[in-house]
Amino acid sequence: MIPFTDEELMVPVKNVIDKVRPSLALDGGDIAFLTVKNSAVYVQLRGACVGCGSSGSTLKYGVERQLRMDIHPEITVINVPIGMENDIDNL
Repeated sequence: MIPFTDEELMVPVKNVIDKVRPSLALDGGDIAFLTVKNSAVYVQLRGACVGCGSSGSTLKYGVERQLRMDIHPEITVINVPIGMENDIDNL
């Protein structure tokens, strides 16, 4: 169990997202931080990352790995497809 509230995670998660963003930009991609809900981080891959076959690996071994190293080892990342942002509230 993650010992932080969703609100407490917001700023540290944003900082990590900003930390990994330049790596994605090297390949024409980008990432947007959407929210933290129930200790899960919701992001949206953009640019060249949309539809890329490596996007799952990018999330798991790039973004999630960095979040786990910098914040807590149980954090998970969920990509929200473009146009599905409003569905986060229904989870």
